[in-house]
Amino acid sequence: MTHFVGLDVSQKMTAICVVDNAGHRLWRGQCPTVPEQITVLVRRHAGDEARIGIETGAMTPWLVHELRNLGLEVICLDARHARAALKMQINKTDQNDAEGLAQIVRTGLYRSVHVKSFESHRARALLGARTQLTGMTTRLSNHIRGVLKTFGLLPGAMRGLPFDRKVEALLLDRSDVALIVRPMLIAWRQLREQIVAFDKAIRARVKSNSACRLLMSVPGIGVLSALAYVSTVEDPARFGRSRSVGAHLGLTPRQYQSGEVNRSGRISRCGDTLARTLLYEAAVVILSRVKRASRLKDWARAIAKRSGNGKARVALARKLSVILHSVWRSGEPFRWSEHARAA
Repeated sequence: MTHFVGLDVSQKMTAICVVDNAGHRLWRGQCPTVPEQITVLVRRHAGDEARIGIETGAMTPWLVHELRNLGLEVICLDARHARAALKMQINKTDQNDAEGLAQIVRTGLYRSVHVKSFESHRARALLGARTQLTGMTTRLSNHIRGVLKTFGLLPGAMRGLPFDRKVEALLLDRSDVALIVRPMLIAWRQLREQIVAFDKAIRARVKSNSACRLLMSVPGIGVLSALAYVSTVEDPARFGRSRSVGAHLGLTPRQYQSGEVNRSGRISRCGDTLARTLLYEAAVVILSRVKRASRLKDWARAIAKRSGNGKARVALARKLSVILHSVWRSGEPFRWSEHARAA
């Protein structure tokens, strides 16, 4: 008889509940969030054939991989779906949540979530760290500009001389303002140095990844967007249709249909935010910077004439997600249209 186990995980302790095929509780308890200790309790009370349910969360990738390496069958549940089912409980406790997760696995009313490898998580963490530092430099430079404007000093646009040299030139005769601005300028330079270090690491990772190099044949796709896409999708075989990737990245509109009411809303924005943002930026690059003619660009411009530039960029980002998956799955580089070659 197969038993079903629910794990409600926190940083220090994990609540465990075991139920049978009929949904009767057999055992519940808790132990430290240590994979070896969890494995011992699960095998003692549920056997080696137990099916284990765990919600998505910050510690989920590590715990799922460790438990699977120890020989357990672990199913990762979408936290949004699990939360909707657990709301039916009157009392919210870790033990009740663990039992609710076990019942969800028993009934099969769940959507299994793919748990990416540590390699993909490392690539995603690298991109995330660079994004954080980039945002910090932008906020810091804006703050420096705000301070300088107060005293009538304007560094101007980010063209020509580097930003820090423009600021230093303005501070030559203003020692009172330099006392405030120079420490921030030093921090700005240090952040820029770390961003350069991250850029080198990202380029090295992309250079060693054949899938990233293949996807960079698509117009508008650079090292950042290629690595973000590969680390998000990880395996093109996960999606039976290339169109499904657009929905996975939150680039398809929400839909509400009930009776005679049927309306579409804005895009769902679910999935990986960074990958979606970089695809949107790639769409902007195609429409504004890529000079070579292509049917893809003509298609997006036709949408822009009908519905505006904003919708055209989103539609092109969704189209890019589909094209990238198709290129990755086929193993062949992007082919420009015939009229683009003629042009």
